[in-house]
Amino acid sequence: MISKKMNLKKLQDSKKHYHKACSSGYFEGCLSKYEIPEKKAPANLVYRLIHDELSLDGNPTLNLSSFVTTWMEPEADRIITENVGKNLIDHFQYPQTQVIHDRIINMLGRLYNAPEDADFTGMACVGSSEAIMLALLAHKWTWKNCREKEKKAVDKPNIIFGSDAHVCWDKFAKYFDVEPRVIPMEPDRFTISRDTVEELIDENTICVGAILGTTFTGEMDPIEEINELLVNIKETKGWDIPIHVDAASGGFVIPFVNPELRWDFRLSHVKSINVSSHKYGLVYPSIGWLIFREKNNIPEDLVFYVNYLGEETPTYSLNFSSSSSMMLAQYYNLLRFGKEGYKEIMTLILENARYLATLIESSDKFDILNSAEFFPVVTVKLKQPANYTVFELSHKLRERGWILPAYTLPKNAENLSLMRVVVKENFSREMADMLFDDIMRACEILEGNKEEELEPEKSTDERHFIT
Repeated sequence: MISKKMNLKKLQDSKKHYHKACSSGYFEGCLSKYEIPEKKAPANLVYRLIHDELSLDGNPTLNLSSFVTTWMEPEADRIITENVGKNLIDHFQYPQTQVIHDRIINMLGRLYNAPEDADFTGMACVGSSEAIMLALLAHKWTWKNCREKEKKAVDKPNIIFGSDAHVCWDKFAKYFDVEPRVIPMEPDRFTISRDTVEELIDENTICVGAILGTTFTGEMDPIEEINELLVNIKETKGWDIPIHVDAASGGFVIPFVNPELRWDFRLSHVKSINVSSHKYGLVYPSIGWLIFREKNNIPEDLVFYVNYLGEETPTYSLNFSSSSSMMLAQYYNLLRFGKEGYKEIMTLILENARYLATLIESSDKFDILNSAEFFPVVTVKLKQPANYTVFELSHKLRERGWILPAYTLPKNAENLSLMRVVVKENFSREMADMLFDDIMRACEILEGNKEEELEPEKSTDERHFIT
């Protein structure tokens, strides 16, 4: 049989459509991938096309690069499905949803030890990125209003944070015209310190950012020491500079497993805190929270009032409409698990992370930078000399489905290449064993000590099974 060579342009054009041979269903013609089709198609067929294509995505259970929750209980899934169509901003149509939102603000304010006499407030956000930008905007306006009252210049605001911070901090500085004073890492220091903050601070500093659980190494900034510095500066120079704590990763971990650690509203200069429900709040993306120590930490001229939803509603947000479903899923978790349940879950996650760190360290192939001391994150680098990189190792592990990020650290520490494992609720002790075995086999292959492809070892169980 002689095959006919297909015209290249015809081949390229064919890739722009779904064809009826792609699925078990039938439809006339083909469905465009890049233009809205002219005709409708059967629902079950469209579902099948999309479902099959998404099979090429990674397995969320094996995604150990992301902090984002990938599993919830069936009852939580039902709450999400039943409420996905409710608009969170529409207080008039969905008043009880707003009541539940406010209950969560109360729960979080108390979880973060807001003073008894504090008039704390807060709001749900589309993840911690929106929450951080809203917090920093409030601190910028507070600084600006104070400077204007004193008849001082307001054209040179700056903000201090470390290169260990999430990219949304840099975005805030650029989008809202604030000078970023970024504290670089060092080869032996991956967070900010009291001294490095002190070197950069001045009367135009609107806020100091501190991280409770960094993305790069899973460490935390010395928040209590920075608070002591700001107390001293206020007493000696009169500059009342707030701290915003980015607790996106740690805000649902530390309060339950290390409650005596002072990082929250127990510190006088911590004026705002953000936390991500879709991380260790155990909720799917995308939901985060912003809590202010006092209601007056939000300047009134940043709050807008709208009445086109049925009644006058105050709004302080960068986004407007969003589904109520994930907010209600967080409420489900808070009631379902309570402090006891969250403590059990976070303790178990930490134990599994530390177990994995112990296994990896025992291999003598890696140096451990973070062995999950405070957060369930294991960060490693290859011992040198090595004839392969963490990038090659990460790629090799992908053949087994594991998704582990390999990356370099920011400026001043960019020569360090790391690999990170984020341990979550659905990562069991057995999975830790399987991951470690696969890491070891991948290392042997990359070292040239093993030729076969990365695949599981044959069972050594001597029992015979009849199939």
